[in-house]
Amino acid sequence: MKRNYIYSLMVTGLFLLTSCMKDWLDREPRTILSDEQVWNDPKQIVALLANFYDRIPAESGLTDINDGADGRLFQWRNMANYDEGMWSGQSNEDGRNNITSYGFNSWYLWNYTYIRDINLALENIEKYGVSLSATAKQQYSAELRFLRALNYFNLVKRMGGVPLVTTQLIYDYSGNVSNLQLPRAKESEVYDFIAAEVDAIKEVLGNAGSTTRANKYTALALKSRAMLYAGSLAKYNGLMAAPITMPGGEVGIPAALAESYYQKALAASKEIINGGPYTLYKNNPDAGENFYEAVTKKANNKEVIFVKDFLLPTRKHWFSYDNIARGVREDNLGSSSVVPSLNLVESFEYKDGSNGALKIRTADNSDFIYYDNVSDVFANKDARLYGTIIYPGTSFKSLAVSIQAGVMVWNSGRNAYDVVEGSDLGTTYSDGKLLTGTSGPHRSIQEVSNTGFYLRKYIDPNDKTSTRGVQSDVWWVWFRLGEIYLNAGEAAFELGLTGEALTYINALRERAGFGMNSLTSLTIARIRNERRVELAFEDHRLWDLKRWRLADKVWNGSSSNPDAMIYALYPYRVIRPGDANRDGKYVFVKMVAPRFRAPRFFQLGNYYTAIDQSVLNNNPKIIKNPFH
Repeated sequence: MKRNYIYSLMVTGLFLLTSCMKDWLDREPRTILSDEQVWNDPKQIVALLANFYDRIPAESGLTDINDGADGRLFQWRNMANYDEGMWSGQSNEDGRNNITSYGFNSWYLWNYTYIRDINLALENIEKYGVSLSATAKQQYSAELRFLRALNYFNLVKRMGGVPLVTTQLIYDYSGNVSNLQLPRAKESEVYDFIAAEVDAIKEVLGNAGSTTRANKYTALALKSRAMLYAGSLAKYNGLMAAPITMPGGEVGIPAALAESYYQKALAASKEIINGGPYTLYKNNPDAGENFYEAVTKKANNKEVIFVKDFLLPTRKHWFSYDNIARGVREDNLGSSSVVPSLNLVESFEYKDGSNGALKIRTADNSDFIYYDNVSDVFANKDARLYGTIIYPGTSFKSLAVSIQAGVMVWNSGRNAYDVVEGSDLGTTYSDGKLLTGTSGPHRSIQEVSNTGFYLRKYIDPNDKTSTRGVQSDVWWVWFRLGEIYLNAGEAAFELGLTGEALTYINALRERAGFGMNSLTSLTIARIRNERRVELAFEDHRLWDLKRWRLADKVWNGSSSNPDAMIYALYPYRVIRPGDANRDGKYVFVKMVAPRFRAPRFFQLGNYYTAIDQSVLNNNPKIIKNPFH
């Protein structure tokens, strides 16, 4: 019996046996499109493709979707779970500041419903698309294969090797389901499948110039990233004291394969850089604003390769509403939920190449360093800091963001400062000047930064976009050229091509305000920090630390490890009459963020997510991941 696609309503067939009803039952329902109609109509095919694009999963994103079975994972709140930021919103999410350990089911994905739908579409377009031109059929099939390859990358980076299903699995109702129970492929085999799919489809994808549908360079960007991950896993897992492996290769890529994966990552990256229509965004002479626009600006942006866009009024998101700086919010119920950490702020170097730790105490730690303006402590920093984070003394939407925790009043009797902080925001001290800024920071008020910083990246700069009525259409960037330069630089470095690696890394640094060829030598630590600052809040940090096998060391659960804690920076105005060198100046106090409760703790069992027991029960050929 012919299979039908139902769009406007669900239809239940009532099979009546009376012959007088036969003609009526044989009529084509007006609300149903047949396979032949769907797969010969480009508009219907594009509509189905749009659904598949919409289901690409991400650990973080700009919306609030969480359905790991269907593939719709896209939760901005997860930005608060690592060392880039923390939670400053309503207390019902305070558990994000108290992650005593990441659960073994963290980052779970097993969306074979999505894979089944893509496989079905691939078979149907071939079977029923008789009126499509060969070129159109080839292109649509290539797009479906790209989406499937991208999904397998999202699976393998979480779960390790997974079953590679590339055709429909159809139950014959015989009672025997063994032919449907596929074992896990090797981890390396999944990465090899991704590379092979990209190579097979890249030249026939079409969609030149599109940022929302896959084209040749979108596919190469996937290969660039996936092969870099595979190379890192092969190398750094092998360097562990006890490498994480399984006898069948479901987890663990042989170290001998690292070089070939790095070569593939570099080749794919260079094909984009040298042959693609993309350039690093340099449209704004202000380096900080320019970097902000490189991610958020849609007009004339030749850096962005592939995005999830939110153009339709029904698709706009609330990210700006939920995360705009408190003092400039445009809706009295707007929030400031995910806020950047001082840890991240200090990862941005100074333009002279020196360490990014802020200079807030004298060399002998006997006194504060006093600044004329609250923004001066951030002077001469990597411009990517401004493009990513709202820090004291900066503005947003042409409005000054008032960030001041309180005042420090000199107590001559104690020969020390008394710290005074306001219980409310925007308050004045007895001298008539500002006590606590309208954007805090504050130790306990919800929806006010607890760290002293706010997000700039992905916050919409347009009027009223942080209101419930307007909302935002800022896009989410899946791939951009900045990442491809980093991928190329890291792969080249790992292959011993240091000069070539320097070219790629220095290009990004020059865009960020550093001088030409600011680096003359490279280390892997330097490259890793470049990724941290360039790609902050773009859903890379977790996966980078996992593939480098550093996550269990950086987030080791120890409160004495500064990397595992989230730090804040609180600015204070100094009140010290008679001391011209200090009175009216600004000082800064570094502290563990007051609402932060437990050091981040990533265990060895977190490198591969635990497979759900229901999956294990349904398929005895699926074996558990290590440490589970």
